[in-house]
Amino acid sequence: MNIAMGPVLSFRGLLEGAAGPVWQVTLLIAVDGDTTPSLRLAGRKQPAPLELHRFGTRRVLRYDASVRLRDEEAKVKYSFGPGAEWEFTVPAKEVVPRMAYVSCNGFSNPDGMRKLVKQANFMWADLLSNHDKRFREPGHVLDREQRWHETISHDKQLQRFHLLVMGGDQIYFDSIWEEIDALRQWVGLSRDDQLAFTVDAALQQEIEQYFFLLYVKRWAACGDQAWGDQSFTQRNAASALASIPTVMMWDDHDIFDGWGSYSPEMQDSPLFQCLFRQARRAFWVYQLQHPLATLPALVAQNPSSPGTHLDPNFRPIDWPTVLKQDPLALPLLPNQPGFSFFLVIGPVALLALDLRTERSRTQVMGNATWDAFTGLLRTPQALRGRRVQHLLVLSSVPVAHPKLSLAEGLLDAFGSDHVTDSNADDINDHWSHDRHDGERKRLIRTLVKTATDQALRVTLVSGDVHVAAWGSVYRKDATSANNWLRVNQFTSSAIVHPSLTNLFERLFLSVMNRTAREPQPIDTEHGVEMMLFPDSSDRMHAARNWLALEPDPQPQEEFQGRRRLWATWRCESADRPTNHMVAVHPHRQDPPR
Repeated sequence: MNIAMGPVLSFRGLLEGAAGPVWQVTLLIAVDGDTTPSLRLAGRKQPAPLELHRFGTRRVLRYDASVRLRDEEAKVKYSFGPGAEWEFTVPAKEVVPRMAYVSCNGFSNPDGMRKLVKQANFMWADLLSNHDKRFREPGHVLDREQRWHETISHDKQLQRFHLLVMGGDQIYFDSIWEEIDALRQWVGLSRDDQLAFTVDAALQQEIEQYFFLLYVKRWAACGDQAWGDQSFTQRNAASALASIPTVMMWDDHDIFDGWGSYSPEMQDSPLFQCLFRQARRAFWVYQLQHPLATLPALVAQNPSSPGTHLDPNFRPIDWPTVLKQDPLALPLLPNQPGFSFFLVIGPVALLALDLRTERSRTQVMGNATWDAFTGLLRTPQALRGRRVQHLLVLSSVPVAHPKLSLAEGLLDAFGSDHVTDSNADDINDHWSHDRHDGERKRLIRTLVKTATDQALRVTLVSGDVHVAAWGSVYRKDATSANNWLRVNQFTSSAIVHPSLTNLFERLFLSVMNRTAREPQPIDTEHGVEMMLFPDSSDRMHAARNWLALEPDPQPQEEFQGRRRLWATWRCESADRPTNHMVAVHPHRQDPPR
């Protein structure tokens, strides 16, 4: 078997066909050599795959693994031959999928591994044991929350999750500064020499190879072992990617730490621009699963004149036209330069926002992206016309988060162009930073207005900050009678990266928790509040974690046949993972006309 990486399942959307709805899924593998493995899905041989990219002896292949939905949910088996067999579960028609959310799957530096009390993949192992009972170790004891889910999934010989939403930092490229000699030397140069540093053809090729090969290394199903029937013993990210269709959006570490939050001069430097281009190409192939040949270049509409540095303003891309020949293309929003996309899955819609393509110190998203997604949210046919009850907005960086004005000022005073020191750029990344405050107000007002106009609940889901947290974005006249005026923010981070552990981080955590006690005014009509984390004594819960997002098993009569959405964090602790739960009730009533 010549499979070097994968399989990685990707959810492409729900297609309403004449013969019934189709759960569109693609499956990606990387192979060595020209031999193409044959895929069997539910016992049937599938058509030949599409080649997404070729580099050296490696080829990246994408197969169609789509399944027609039935009246009952079902488990689907697929195989590349003996010892390379997997399965995933698809929901029934018109059913809200059960989802897991994760972020920060790696380490920003090698020291992070030494901060862990338990093994690096401990929380992946927990997610997998909740998803599929075959991943459980002998003698595994279920807690009360897990026993409740047994009757819904495992007792029926099903798996728990239909989708795995990955909110950013699926892979950490920060090691590039140590592992490529020229970049390690660049770190030690003076600032002027760093800005003047040019990337020759040989270095560009080395950088491209690094980005493409690191995915193969980090997402290999069996690590250094040969592919075979021992794959189920690998309780890691690769096993999850092979058994749950994914929905992915990138964040800074998928490029390198802090991308977009460095000084304008550094962002525009030849080296930074080269790194971004290669990261974008690799993200397009591995995480979005599109052929590299279809990726358009970004074209600046207002290139900076000497001595001036404007926010990135790229020419919008008409993605539906670019991808019209690909029936399994992701539904990227039209007329935007980034990768934001929108999925409707029965009563739930998912809007994934790209917060990195156009980011600068003073901008999170450019005008074209704002126009693309706000135009979508104003269209009744997109949401209310499709009977959407819950809109999940994927924002890699949390919108509701403590505002740390003192830290902003101190880090700005000391500068923040150090690629191996993440403290300054982490603060600059926040929606709550003074420089992004105007955009945050615009986003909050947009989401609250969408909930009002489209008669649904909006929920923000985020990662990035290495804590678990529950926030609330609200209009100040929100009550239980008009619950759509309150937008929940669920932050789940990280599944691998250590939480706040050393002395400086613990002091920082203490400051955040003190700051989080007081609501933040946004404007005269809106505010942000960090809620007490469920079953905890703090608001910012420092533990590695992942998040389940699941509907009521049946529509509730008290909600006129609509469903609540349950959010359950699973958090690492000294003994065993703990459960922390919040319910998002459906829209209470139609808004006033």
